[in-house]
Amino acid sequence: MKVHRDIENLPVFRNAVITIGTFDGVHMGHRQIISSLKEEAKAINGETVIITFHPHPRKVVASTILGVRLINTLDEKLHLLEQLGVDHVVVVPFTDAFANQPAEDYIKDFLIEKFHPHTIIIGYDHRFGKERKGDYMLLEKRASEYGYVMKEIPKQILEEISVSSTKIREALLEGKIEIADKLLGYEFFFSGIVVHGDKLGRTFGFPTANLRIPDEEKIIPRNGIYAVYAQPQGYRERLKGMMSIGFRPTVDGKKKVIEVNIFDFDKDIYGETLKVYVKKYLREEVKFDSIEELIVQMHQDKIETDKVL
Repeated sequence: MKVHRDIENLPVFRNAVITIGTFDGVHMGHRQIISSLKEEAKAINGETVIITFHPHPRKVVASTILGVRLINTLDEKLHLLEQLGVDHVVVVPFTDAFANQPAEDYIKDFLIEKFHPHTIIIGYDHRFGKERKGDYMLLEKRASEYGYVMKEIPKQILEEISVSSTKIREALLEGKIEIADKLLGYEFFFSGIVVHGDKLGRTFGFPTANLRIPDEEKIIPRNGIYAVYAQPQGYRERLKGMMSIGFRPTVDGKKKVIEVNIFDFDKDIYGETLKVYVKKYLREEVKFDSIEELIVQMHQDKIETDKVL
């Protein structure tokens, strides 16, 4: 899969079959669209092209990051699309100027001039251009003039995507990992940079990797204790571990942290990226009366984690 970030220097696509969207989650609903995209491209010996945006359009249009909690970072999304066999992904910088171009200009100067599409696959509710005046009907009206074919994504699939995206976010925020994974069609994961913490974990016999999440928009599951697989940078295999998300009420309770205890692992990975596959929510955070009680519970958490993994 080729990723294009410079829309002024795009290649000439062969019989481009394009679709447009944020594709956050690249979940089961999105995969139905991608399957249709690939089928159409195969029928005409064409190439599949997904047009997506960065940053998320809602962040630009609303001028705020509040409420924008993404299932995937851009890099995660690109990785998932590559796994699905998409030929090209074009990452369009979403700016005020892009959002406010007239709908007719969007069609002529953006879609036609840069992509020369053979087929455009979008939903009836797709909106574009200044004041979101562009829609499926306008694209269909201009199809014969510009020589492309329109294919509509069924309303049912669009509704499934919307419902699934909402359910996935809700499930993650409620710690219902199994539900999220079923809707996603893969294991929910995130990555963080290993940073120095206060190193209390190692004094308890449970050294942890403290994680800093680079993308503030990335959704993180609810506070609590989880069974996870951890994959350090450069490692092919995934290692068993348990994760704590929260304020560590027994220790200090002041700062939210994400800590991963990787079983039977003692390598120095400070500054490196750790990928975490979240498997199961084990329990909520608890304030214990003593450190000794906390350590006893951590041993029990490890036993439970071993059972899950």
